Amino acid sequence: MKKSFKLSLILGMILLGNNAFCQTSQPDSVVIKDVQRSPKTYLDLLLNIVSTNLNYGNSNSALEDYKKSVLGAQIGVSFQAGITPGFSLVSEFYFTTKGGKLKANNPLTTNSSKLLLYVFEFPVLARFHFSDFHINAGPSIAYNFYGTRKIGDSSADLSFNRSEEGFKRFDAGIQMGGGYTFHTKRKRITVDLRYNYGLTNISYGQEMYNRSLIISMHISNPWKTNPFGKN
Repeated sequence: MKKSFKLSLILGMILLGNNAFCQTSQPDSVVIKDVQRSPKTYLDLLLNIVSTNLNYGNSNSALEDYKKSVLGAQIGVSFQAGITPGFSLVSEFYFTTKGGKLKANNPLTTNSSKLLLYVFEFPVLARFHFSDFHINAGPSIAYNFYGTRKIGDSSADLSFNRSEEGFKRFDAGIQMGGGYTFHTKRKRITVDLRYNYGLTNISYGQEMYNRSLIISMHISNPWKTNPFGKN
């Protein structure tokens, strides 16, 4: 009887101790979880690869077999403002190249051609986080400050005026895509794949819309204090 009483007492003390330990340790785990899920703000330098092409509107299907992409660079900054653990606003400002190529014997220029635009671009994206994955989309405006066009062996600077051969300075579009974030002890590494869909006809003489695929990688530390965060 005494043995069974002692056994019951020992078991009861073990259960009470275990319960007390769980109650005291639970807030710490909640705090750790909250810290891990708190919104993060980052400022990144951009040095990315861009694959660009042109869409020719109603003539695009006739030119589809002649079109070739142009590889370019994107240099600038990206700012992610963490609002909540699941939502951020991302604004970027960068220099980039856009344009496209046409192979020889195409219906538009006959000879092979290459169009290059040198652009300053400013997208603002809504970014939704799902653990380490994210998706983002938003509008983008661009300013074409210089351009060249080569047809066959002849090349010339683009003119930005209202003429048959003229091009427009301003462009507007939509960017959309997603990515994944890898975490290290001190930094985050984010890979983002995005498509830029131009909405503006950039030529006065014919239909031309910019299209580009942007592959970017961000390596940075979060801000120690986040002025935008809402837990």
